[in-house]
This record gives sequence, C-alpha cells and structure tokens, in this order.
Amino acid sequence: MANEPARNPPAPLTPDEELAWRALARAVLVIPKVLDGELLQAQGLGLTEYSVLMNLSEQPGRSMRMSELANAVLISVSGLTRVVERLTRQGLVERARADTDGRGQLAVLTPGGFARLEKAYPTLLAGVREHVMDHLADLDLAAFTQAMSGIAAPEMGPPVRRPPSLASLTNGRQREKTTGPQGAR
Repeated sequence: MANEPARNPPAPLTPDEELAWRALARAVLVIPKVLDGELLQAQGLGLTEYSVLMNLSEQPGRSMRMSELANAVLISVSGLTRVVERLTRQGLVERARADTDGRGQLAVLTPGGFARLEKAYPTLLAGVREHVMDHLADLDLAAFTQAMSGIAAPEMGPPVRRPPSLASLTNGRQREKTTGPQGAR
C-alpha cells in the first residue's frame, strides 16, 4: 500500500546523484516554460497548442481521439477540450464524431492548422537547439535517449492528478520536497 513505510528504504542520493536529480527536475520544469514563452512571443501559439497540432500531423488522417490526444500531450481531457476549442475558433482544428463507435470525439487537423504548424516549427526548432541540444553536444545521445526513455516510459501513462481532497488541503501554497533532508532547517 502507498501509505505503508518502506521495509527497506532506498539508499540516500549521493551528492552527484542529488545534483543530477535537481538539474533534471529543474530542466523538466523550465524548458517547457521557456519554449512556450518563445512560441507565444514569436508565433502567438503556445507549446500545448503546438503539441496538439504536431501530434495530429503525425497521425493517419491527421486525426486522433480526444482521449488519446490528451494522453499524448500530457494534459487532462477537459484541458485538451479547452485547447481544441481555441484551435477550432482559429480554424486550425475541427472536431468530428469517431466512425468506429459514434460516441468518441476526434480532433482533426485542418490544412490551415498544418500550415500554422509549419510556420511555427522554425521557432520551436531554434529554441530546442539553443536550450537543449546545444547543451547535450558532448554527450552520447543514444545513451542519453535510452536513459530519458526509461525515466519517462510511454507505459507510465498520463500524469497522475492530485486527488481533490489533497488539493483542497494544500491549496497549491505548500511546496513539497522531492528528496530527503539536506540537514537541519
């Protein structure tokens, strides 16, 4: 059970492991925000919107079930619905009923949406090169990719949401520690 104490607690992180963990945790939070800001400023398109268009562009028929698209973009179905509504108002995406069961909804990339994605791609590419790839130039990219793929394996599924009871207790104001104590505070 998740609330039971571990019988054999894991070994504390070494100083190098702690530095690596904190660098990774910061990068995971900062890089999307930086890329989002650059896309918004240069293209008027956020990173989540870009990710929706990109994922649709890679699918047969340039369409996906809304639930599958939400998992691919790593947002909730309700969050995706809001994003798709914005993109629909801009003529970049359309919604359609799924042919397979008639109940499911599809998001479909329009020709205008594909053109918008192509226009935004150079901005994202420049940001990814500057903020990520340039910093990895001296690393073994195959080993790096394998490690990152193990950390965020697709079978892990979409992000777990905080239960409503915990969200109301913390109200988003309390910061949680990610690793063990580093001394008395």
